[in-house]
Amino acid sequence: MVVLAGLSAVSPLATDMYVPGLPEMARSLQADAAGAQVSLTGFLIGIIVGQLALGPLSDSVGRRPVLLTGTSLFVMFSLVCSIAPSILILDAARIGQGFAGAAGIVVARAVVTDLYDDARSARAFSVLASVSALGPILAPLLGGGLLAFASWRVVFVVLAVAGVLLVIGVLCWVPESLPREARASDSVRDTVRSMRRLCARRAVLAPVLALTFGGASIFVYIAGTSFIFQDVYGLAPAVSSLVYGVNALGNMAGSLAYGRLARRWRPEALQRSAVAVALAGALVLTLSQFMAGVGLLLTWLCLFVSVTAFGVFFPAVTTIAQSRGRNAPGATSALLGGGQFALGAAAAPLVGLFGTHSPLPMAVIMAASLALATAASLASSPSAREP
Repeated sequence: MVVLAGLSAVSPLATDMYVPGLPEMARSLQADAAGAQVSLTGFLIGIIVGQLALGPLSDSVGRRPVLLTGTSLFVMFSLVCSIAPSILILDAARIGQGFAGAAGIVVARAVVTDLYDDARSARAFSVLASVSALGPILAPLLGGGLLAFASWRVVFVVLAVAGVLLVIGVLCWVPESLPREARASDSVRDTVRSMRRLCARRAVLAPVLALTFGGASIFVYIAGTSFIFQDVYGLAPAVSSLVYGVNALGNMAGSLAYGRLARRWRPEALQRSAVAVALAGALVLTLSQFMAGVGLLLTWLCLFVSVTAFGVFFPAVTTIAQSRGRNAPGATSALLGGGQFALGAAAAPLVGLFGTHSPLPMAVIMAASLALATAASLASSPSAREP
């Protein structure tokens, strides 16, 4: 579990860890701010495509080959980023880094499904979700600490070292969890057919859609919260980072709580309760903004409630979907991750499009996304489970 948690966390670290060094990176590579930010977009594109490709592939060739190859390529692309002579090479390497890093995210979920029954997998997904929640807290701190005495290139060297440690961890402690006789055909056509069969099953599609819409909401929160607290409420960047970090701690606490709650309550009940609480936080913020506008503390409280509820919601949905898709855990994991990141990346720019002059646009988009997640969660009832 320690290695699987590390595999799940390394891509979030690679997403945020170098962000404090973007201005220096742009100057050193003679690029503008937009060119430097493309490296982040490219990394997210790589994660989306990588999950959709590598999840089903692990159903065919096994988990360890995909993990070892993907993590080794993550090391290689991280080193290319560290020595990139131009912004174009850096952006291309970031796409490759995201694609390779996706192996850890998508296959870790499949390994948990292979090894554990539903009760134990719920606690395992709780651990994976809580570690992933640490990324937004630790990544900027680690990146800022490194940049205090070293170049932005050192950040990618550190990521490469983390990748090497994970390769060693997989070799030593992660068994091949998918027996040869249980593997799917390695035909691309059969892989596509398997994905289509999963999408045609309401019992699997409902939690996938719930996570997709929930992921859009959290990406909207990530994209808008810094602007809201700094531009609207006038907080200094360090103070707004503290607010963001407290909310991330709430998210992690929710993920850890899910592991305990799952011993007494069905994942479907926890999923519906959590998304209802998250939606309530977004609706209260939306309605209060429509009526008269609110101050910093109520805005923070509403967002804290929603983000903490996400901590329960995400592992609950993952548990449900992976349990129902046990015949193709890698493909199911790919649908979960691909949908979450794809719609999230598309929804995040909407905050800027509709304006950051108040919390209202962010609150409305979050509420709309969570309303759709709630509808999908209601469709994901125990009776929807298929044999």
